[in-house]
Amino acid sequence: MERTALRELAEGGLLLTSRALAAGWPRRSLTRALRSEGWARLRHGVWVEPGRDADPVCRLRSMQLSEPRLVVSHWSAADLWLMDTLIRAEERPVEFIDPGLTLRRKSTGVRVHRMRLAPSEVVWRQGFRATSPLRTVTDLLRAGPRDHAVAAVDSALGYRRVGRTRRAPLTSLQAVAVALDGSPVGTGTVRACEWLRLCDPRAGSPAESIARLRMYDAGLRPESQAELITPAGRRVVLDFLFRAEGLAVEIEGYAYHGTRDSHRRDVARFNQIAQCPAVRLLLRFTAEDVFHRPEYMLGEIRAALGLGQR
Repeated sequence: MERTALRELAEGGLLLTSRALAAGWPRRSLTRALRSEGWARLRHGVWVEPGRDADPVCRLRSMQLSEPRLVVSHWSAADLWLMDTLIRAEERPVEFIDPGLTLRRKSTGVRVHRMRLAPSEVVWRQGFRATSPLRTVTDLLRAGPRDHAVAAVDSALGYRRVGRTRRAPLTSLQAVAVALDGSPVGTGTVRACEWLRLCDPRAGSPAESIARLRMYDAGLRPESQAELITPAGRRVVLDFLFRAEGLAVEIEGYAYHGTRDSHRRDVARFNQIAQCPAVRLLLRFTAEDVFHRPEYMLGEIRAALGLGQR
C-alpha cells in the first residue's frame, strides 16, 4: 500500500501524528520515517518539518492544530496585531484563551486562560483564530504588568509605522473604556480602568510611553505631544513639554536615525524646536536611558526644573 508523503499531510510545516496515523501510517513506521527525514518533535503529537525553526508562530499553529477550540490571545494576539511589546515573542510563552473553560493540562511555554469569549471577539488574523484588537487590549490591561500593557495599548490606539507601512489605529480609547465598563467586577477591571487613564494614543514609541510613566511615577506632569509653531510658521510636536518652565523633553528610539536623510531631518527638527520662544531648554534622551537609566533621565529633568533630587 502506497503511503501519502509526510510533507503532503503537513499543514503550515507541522504534522500531527494523528493525521498521519489516519492516513494509514503504522505508528512504528511513522516514527522511523519522521526521524530519518529529519522532522523535529515540537510537542506531543506534533512534528516540525525539516529545516523549519520552531518559532513563536510555529508554536501557535501547533497548539491550534491540536486544540482547535483555543483562541490566540493576550501577548500572542498583540504580536499578530503588530502592537509594540517590550519583550520579544521568543522570550514569552504563547498564549491562548479556552472559551470552553475545559483545558486544564499545562504545557511548557504555553499559557492557557480559561475565559469566556463572545463570538464578535474572535476573528481570523494571519491564519489564526485570535481575539479582536479590542478584546486583546482589554485583556492586556486586565492582566498587566502595567508598563508593558500601557506601551502596547498606546501602540494599538495610535498610528504606528510597521516596516514601510503606516498602520491605522486598531481601536479607540472610548471603545476600550466602554468595553471595560461592561466587564464583570473582580476580573482586574478596576485596575485596568486606572491604567487606561495613563495611556496616550499620540505616543510615538514604546520608549515614549515608558518615559511618560517614569515621569508620572516621579510626580512630573508634562504635556505629551505638545504642539508649537516655529518663528517660520512651521508646526512641531514635542514628545513632552513643561510649558511653564520652558523645558522640552525628546525621546529617541533605538532606530531613530535609520538613514542619512532621517538624521538630516532630525537635526533640522531640533534646530526648529530650539527657535521656538516657548522652549528655553531642550533635553534629549535615548531609549537606552529610558529603559536602563531612568534615574539619570529623571535627575536631569528635575535639575532642569530646579527641583533637585528626591
